[in-house]
Amino acid sequence: MSAEILINAGVGEIRIAHLCRGRLEELSFERTIGGEEGARHCHSHIGDVILGRVQRVLPGMQAAFVDIGMERAGFLGLREAKILARQANDDTTISQCVREGDGLLVQVIKDPIGDKGARLSAGITLPGRLLVMTPGQDGVAVSRRIEDEPQRESLIALGRELLTQEAQSLPSGAGIIFRTAAQGASLDELALDARMLGENWRCIQDRAKTARAPATLYRDLGPIERAMRDVVRGDVGRVLIDDAGAVEAARAYCRKVMPGAETRIELASRKLFEERGLEEEIAGLAQPRVPLPCGGWITIETTEALTAVDVNSGSFIQSGGLEETSLAVNLEAAAEVGRQIRLRGIGGLIVVDFIHLGDGANAARVIETLEQSLSFDRAPMQISPMTEFGIVAITRKRLREPLARRTSIACTACGGVGRASSPDCVALEILRRVEHEAAANPGAELVVTAAPDVVAWLTRHAEEIGPGLARRGAGRVRFEAGACVGRRFDVVCR
Repeated sequence: MSAEILINAGVGEIRIAHLCRGRLEELSFERTIGGEEGARHCHSHIGDVILGRVQRVLPGMQAAFVDIGMERAGFLGLREAKILARQANDDTTISQCVREGDGLLVQVIKDPIGDKGARLSAGITLPGRLLVMTPGQDGVAVSRRIEDEPQRESLIALGRELLTQEAQSLPSGAGIIFRTAAQGASLDELALDARMLGENWRCIQDRAKTARAPATLYRDLGPIERAMRDVVRGDVGRVLIDDAGAVEAARAYCRKVMPGAETRIELASRKLFEERGLEEEIAGLAQPRVPLPCGGWITIETTEALTAVDVNSGSFIQSGGLEETSLAVNLEAAAEVGRQIRLRGIGGLIVVDFIHLGDGANAARVIETLEQSLSFDRAPMQISPMTEFGIVAITRKRLREPLARRTSIACTACGGVGRASSPDCVALEILRRVEHEAAANPGAELVVTAAPDVVAWLTRHAEEIGPGLARRGAGRVRFEAGACVGRRFDVVCR
């Protein structure tokens, strides 16, 4: 088992890193303070089931806007609304699915991005550890990541047997989708998962009877439990968590749902991310340049329309000539591009400008390496062939803002051309620093000096921050507004 999950359950934010053979492959953040203010940056609403109200129906766009209690109305397209029509076909229109003023049960399938509201679907899906239940959409389906055809057929047959056996537990007309974790699971394990999902759906329906739109009726598991459910697979050898309370939450979930995984959970040092070199690597994700082992690099720049990735060889020269040099750099770049896309959360159109290759066989090797690099990604994507100019286009489903946009704001000093760390993200960095200083200086008073907007954010959320800091050994902290020479903040002991 070569994979590890590292979880930093800090004050205000939970960070989850997935390492394979010691290399960071996936990274996620979950804000735990700040409410809706924090949600604009890091908290995801994907999976939330909401009782909304239709504000406008736009036949010209074949879409509707639904009030879901967020800053902007959610967007419900015809494809996602067709389940509401009695006899949907190719000629069905949005007006046959919804009407203005209707109360409507919808699910968030894409977070708000920029000035666009959340993307919604009327087809609800409830994920479990092994199955996904689809109320109102009967049938059996299998995750696209399970590619072996005999295995897919076997699971479909097992699914039909499960639907018959659990007819009383599941809502009438419900369907199921097998997740990749379902491979090798017994019928009893699948039945337990199905019963839990059926109970979740009944709770949603009961709440919908008394709720007033807009109202959130269901949220997915918390970040710790969700990591256990979605990430901990057979290849994960250890789950290291730097907080005793979070360790107990993870173990409690495992005891209830996946007992075999409980023994893999370990309490780690409070400096877990720092000791494993992740703090420096995460900071590097904000930089456009990514070095390659050969001495070359790739540069990643995101605009409103697309993300451009440029491959450069630098001073690297491979023995054998220009073609061999270009191939070596392109292969390293292709292996790194998929990883960077995942870590940075880049979506939409991505254009990669590889160094020109004259040999078609070499170009095919680069594409094969790129496809392998992208295959670990759970987001749907497509890859174009390489053009004669060395250009490859990738489309990746955009579910939320990329990391750089979620953790920064437009820079006022340069008129909005550049980006600067947002006050809340600087505040969370301060809280991590405070924890480390408190561990090194037990009982000492810590004085934090930071920019006024950062201190204002910390003060505004003092009631949420204080207990968390005290529990992690930092009970005496004072925040002061001021200027810090050469840095964004300063922490000193007094």
